[in-house]
Amino acid sequence: MKQYHYRNLSQKDVQRVCQRPKMDFKSVFGQVDPIIKAVRSQGDKAVLKYTDQFDGIRPEPLVIQPKKQSVAIEPAIQKAIDTAFDNIRQFHKAQLPETLEVETMPGVMCKRITRPIERVGLYVPGGTAMLPSTCMMLGIPAMLAGCKQIIIATPPNKQGNVADEIIYIAQKLNADAILLAGGAQAVAAMAWGTDSVPKADKILGPGNQYVTAAKMLLQNSEAQVAIDMPAGPSEVLVIADETADPAFVAADLLSQAEHGADSQVVLVATPAFSWEKCMGEIEKQLEKLPRNIIAGKAMKNSFSIQVESLEQAFDFSNQYAPEHLIIQCKDAEQWQHKIINAGSVFIGPWSPESAGDYASGTNHTLPTYGYARMYSGVSVNSFLKSITMQQLSKEGLKNLGPTIETLAELEKLEGHKHAVSIRLNRIKNE
Repeated sequence: MKQYHYRNLSQKDVQRVCQRPKMDFKSVFGQVDPIIKAVRSQGDKAVLKYTDQFDGIRPEPLVIQPKKQSVAIEPAIQKAIDTAFDNIRQFHKAQLPETLEVETMPGVMCKRITRPIERVGLYVPGGTAMLPSTCMMLGIPAMLAGCKQIIIATPPNKQGNVADEIIYIAQKLNADAILLAGGAQAVAAMAWGTDSVPKADKILGPGNQYVTAAKMLLQNSEAQVAIDMPAGPSEVLVIADETADPAFVAADLLSQAEHGADSQVVLVATPAFSWEKCMGEIEKQLEKLPRNIIAGKAMKNSFSIQVESLEQAFDFSNQYAPEHLIIQCKDAEQWQHKIINAGSVFIGPWSPESAGDYASGTNHTLPTYGYARMYSGVSVNSFLKSITMQQLSKEGLKNLGPTIETLAELEKLEGHKHAVSIRLNRIKNE
């Protein structure tokens, strides 16, 4: 890990350090755009072609209905899934909004109601790891929001199938279909719709740069589809002081590093933190990880910053805006008010990021690449849209009408003014 001293960094240096590795979106867009166009024109045929080209498999069928599938899952795994499912459901159920109703002035009633996005596509990555946790993180809030159609897309395995664990979760979600495809072709299929893949109104879920590029391009296309957020490689930032256990810190850094060689791993610590012990723990623990080559590459591309105080640590963290923020310092909960920009926060020595990744109840589909400055992670609200309503009584229009007439006249929109005046005259002549 590269090491910096905060006191030696200018503001420009801090901005440079906070920058993520540049993604060559121009090149990626150039590769993804033809895939999107092919899927639009050729449908399932193109999806199968690119799945064969990139994954070496042509799944048959391309789309399956979870409720018609039989699964065999080890009891311990099923119990773990059920426990995580229940915790995630409990936390997200509490997020369901209530109708907002306000009488802004006598006779003028305003409401804000929510309705589910009817058709959603959930992208669950595969590739180097099967991710049933992501299926739960996306599917449970969609189910609770009341989405009428839930489509799950996930890359098939080498046998052209999808893991029983994913199917089991899809059954619990009452999902309509599973698309056995990944990459840009899966995103495009859900955006445009094909003979076997229903069209989605919104696509959510993490993925590699090709998936992200496809979501970004399709959001601005004639497909009329929304996305959850832009996303880059996964990230963690750990804040540590002299009370932090070096072994815990090392484990937290490595747990994120094993996601991928491009994962962003950052340690921000005070001088009294045991830097040497932590580096030793990283080397020792890294050797025991099955994905040690991937994690090792990520660690080499990562950095640490020595700060003079915890105030400086949180100042830097807010500028970096990490996807995951882990706080391992004295009285960690007392620093919550300092957190402005972060996707999800893990407070204290007994709160590893893994808890949120799997089963504590919070969502792990989070903004990366610095987007925590302006985006939130996936929640029930990600699957809802708001509609405002208003109802005016005669008294309400008499009270508010002159204000509307004045403002409409100011903007020289006589039609707007007339729509009010004609009603006020009717009331006056009654």
